Amino acid sequence: MSQVKQNTKILLVDDDPDILELLEYNLAKENYVLAKAANGQQALEIAKTFKPNLVILDVMMPILDGIETARQMKLMPELKSTIILFLTARGEEYTEIAAFEAGGADYVVKPIKPRALVSRIKSMLNREGGPAENSQEIIQIGDLIINRTQYSASFQGRLLVLPKKEFELLSFLARNPNKVFNRDELLEKVWGTDVYVVERTVDVHIRKLREKIPEYYIKTLKGVGYLFSIDPI
Repeated sequence: MSQVKQNTKILLVDDDPDILELLEYNLAKENYVLAKAANGQQALEIAKTFKPNLVILDVMMPILDGIETARQMKLMPELKSTIILFLTARGEEYTEIAAFEAGGADYVVKPIKPRALVSRIKSMLNREGGPAENSQEIIQIGDLIINRTQYSASFQGRLLVLPKKEFELLSFLARNPNKVFNRDELLEKVWGTDVYVVERTVDVHIRKLREKIPEYYIKTLKGVGYLFSIDPI
């Protein structure tokens, strides 16, 4: 596994100063460059110039909650590749689903276990920032073009706005056309084995992709899984 660069920037966002202090203490020891915000609005303002590689984001905050903050961050071109990790006391499944729909890459429920969290962050940064797999960099299937080098995709010449995990899911499926994958396989291949997410997260991301490209590209085999089709029927 590649080593995370020491100039990796992390933005910590939480309205609890004790949580911010705990995160700052443990992450500073790893030589990350840190910035802090006490609410979502402040986080958006800081993120524009700080351009973090990773944002650790609380859900329940004044002024602007974490879900809406994540949505707005994902609309900012300068934060297109930023990883968002939700760290929250909210453990309900519907909140977790909303977090992933907003562009979150991981979801951790408080209370914090600092060493485990630091390990998780290292793993995420290494996986997201590591070298790409050996495979074709540009995939074209019909009117859909996926450029893995530029982390971009377009359909009929129109650039698609895809959060990181949506892009990675689309890219993985397109590199393996006409092959069926169940939810567990997609979670392992796209999210990794060291990140806990619920199975429905896959369904949410598939639904989001189908809102941006024709449904015939990603077919559902009931009771089996999903298949990327190269036949527009």
